[in-house]
Amino acid sequence: MNTEIIEVKGRESGPASMILAGVHGNEKCGVKALQNLLPSLQITRGTVFIGYGNPLAIERGVRFLDSNLNRMFKPSELLSEKDRASYEYDRAKFLKTYLARSGALLDVHASLAPNSRPFVICESNAQGIVEYLPADLVVSGCDQVEPGGADYYMNSIGKIGICIECGYAAAAQSIRTAAESILSFLQARGHIENRQIARKQSYIKVRGIYITKTDSFILSKPFADFEEISAGQLIGIDGEEEVRAERDSLIFFARNRGRAGDEAFLVGEKKNSLT
Repeated sequence: MNTEIIEVKGRESGPASMILAGVHGNEKCGVKALQNLLPSLQITRGTVFIGYGNPLAIERGVRFLDSNLNRMFKPSELLSEKDRASYEYDRAKFLKTYLARSGALLDVHASLAPNSRPFVICESNAQGIVEYLPADLVVSGCDQVEPGGADYYMNSIGKIGICIECGYAAAAQSIRTAAESILSFLQARGHIENRQIARKQSYIKVRGIYITKTDSFILSKPFADFEEISAGQLIGIDGEEEVRAERDSLIFFARNRGRAGDEAFLVGEKKNSLT
């Protein structure tokens, strides 16, 4: 697996953008999509940096080696000593040098849940791009409750950070969604010819995150991403404590956890727009 960044220059001057795939090594759809697209990819304008986020984890088929790369883009003082000693911390520092040279990022991810659906994570500064990506749902507010991804880093330095979740990682459709997302992003950024039609999308704003208090958090049932939950509904058991919904919400990224301090689920609410 190539650990370096591939730099593709267009014939004409233009913006600089970056595409990352495999930040989580067991989410292969973006990696496979890039491998399919790169041999024939022709950039007309500007510069595109293309990289495999966590190449060692990709080779081993694991989410990460030492620490979650998708949380390593926070300021160093907010990371633990263990995180700062990790391979992923060094990899994030390397990737930041290219992110800083780019005006926008597309970070390609997928889910390990079979019932997952494609959606976009971004903030309002990405409005002119996300409306062309192959997802009918856009989620904002993650930077405030779940910081540390490459998209978070781009937003923190005044650039545009976008994460596309391509659905179930083991489904062939996730590769097609990743490829379409990459091409749509490149078109929206002006790197290749634009033949796009804006999509009708709905919006969700993240309101909160639940962090486990014990080494045993068990969901009350499997929750589909963006499933509606009611105030008072039992979500799970953290040790011996019941965790219930504070109010009517949408729940997503809900997972059983086996360690205190882990991210167990996010909750959000429907919005009328991204702004």
